[in-house]
Amino acid sequence: MIYTQLTVIGGGAAGMFAAATAAEAGLKVILLEKNARCGRKIALTGKGRCNLTNTKPWEEFATHIHPKNVFLKNAFYAMSNIKVMEFFERIGLPLTVERGDRVFPQSMRAQDVTDALLAYLKNLGVKVITEAEVDSISKTEGDLEGTSLFSVVDKKGRSYASQSVIIATGGLSYPVTGSTGDGYRFAREFGHKVTGCFPSLTAVVPTSYSQQYHGISLKNVELTLFVNGDEVMSQFGDLDFTNGGIEGPIGFKISRKAVYNLINGQKVSVKLDLKPAVTLEQLAGRIKREIDQMAPALKSRLNTEGVKAISSILLPKLMPKALIAPFVAANNGITVATLPQKLKNWSFPISSYVGYERCVVTAGGVSLSEISQKTMESKFHKGLYFAGEVIDLDGDTGGYNLQIAFSTAALAAVSAAKAIL
Repeated sequence: MIYTQLTVIGGGAAGMFAAATAAEAGLKVILLEKNARCGRKIALTGKGRCNLTNTKPWEEFATHIHPKNVFLKNAFYAMSNIKVMEFFERIGLPLTVERGDRVFPQSMRAQDVTDALLAYLKNLGVKVITEAEVDSISKTEGDLEGTSLFSVVDKKGRSYASQSVIIATGGLSYPVTGSTGDGYRFAREFGHKVTGCFPSLTAVVPTSYSQQYHGISLKNVELTLFVNGDEVMSQFGDLDFTNGGIEGPIGFKISRKAVYNLINGQKVSVKLDLKPAVTLEQLAGRIKREIDQMAPALKSRLNTEGVKAISSILLPKLMPKALIAPFVAANNGITVATLPQKLKNWSFPISSYVGYERCVVTAGGVSLSEISQKTMESKFHKGLYFAGEVIDLDGDTGGYNLQIAFSTAALAAVSAAKAIL
């Protein structure tokens, strides 16, 4: 049996940040990670660059948090995005701010984030034990009379006893990184409810989606989500067609509600506006001007060859070349007269979505009603805390989910330290 003051379970973003904060506060900390190394999921974030957070103030930041942003408010103010930036700069990781207020390491290497955290944990004296997959957590009476201790046993039979435990095991997204829902089992064993989980920030898959879309990226377009024919939300920005489906920043932003409704048997579709900066009338005027400037022979072809001429003569002026074939295939019978409407109202029925194997984050988790938002402590068991993705709290793409991890982890750690010291 190894004794310590705090055991942190999970060596991802939340777990490492919790361990660092607790050690800074003066606790003796053990961090248990099931993989051979910590931070495997961090390496995948921000396309390998790691979008740590963003610089938006709480009022704007909160609009990107689901399902109950007020739960995060205390944690955010205790460890804000600005404080997170100061922390990483202080431990030797220079940062930079990009478009959309997104914060990255200057090196643009996600691995540098993990390396900086691990080096800092070593300097603080945190004992990091890898290949330590936790099998069970129980609450027992310790050696000191009247003192409750948590007993953690890993699958190699090693036991760890501590006054507090922080569960920071992540959710179900990217299971190859070790996120296989262990924390949900531990929570349930302590009597906690786990809300229904589903993939978020993932690709949604249109009906009859084909290879001809793969690899096409669009900038400054608008994507609108419909459920049972009713408009639910609309997002402006960049979109990617990948081998998974519709992704990119705005694809991810609509995915949470899209997936939720698909799971619940609703009819889901999206409408793509390729020219959101102009009205239908303005777009029709632009197309007319393009035609007016053409040589007579080209104008004649538009009249005689129909879709073939529109594809070769007109559409290259209005969209990326790679998009022309799938656009024409999906919008049968395009004419010069109907083209403006088609460009602004390209409809995609959505039939499925990409699951946990490559979604960015898990929606759902340990019920917020059973965790104190002032401390991140279980309302059922003193000394038991939760942090990060294991909680029923998730954010949009753009640094929000890592900020949730850092804020909840720091609050859990500080709360544990106050209770113990």
